[in-house]
Amino acid sequence: MSEHHTGPVEVGAPMNYPEHEKTYEGFLAAAKYGTMVITVLMIAMAVGFFTTGGFFGGLLVFLILTVAGFVLLR
Repeated sequence: MSEHHTGPVEVGAPMNYPEHEKTYEGFLAAAKYGTMVITVLMIAMAVGFFTTGGFFGGLLVFLILTVAGFVLLR
């Protein structure tokens, strides 16, 4: 059978909403920039392996696209 409580129901510690929002913003930034870096890495690897760019061409593409990505995603 169900119990009937007459007193206040404890729900735990009070929430710290500014800290939750700060954590969520950090997660969104990590996801956004992490996705950008992985995408740039894949493009640079394609340039390095499948074109005549070689290692230094892929590295140059990686550096240029990484800087452009950070500037555009700010």
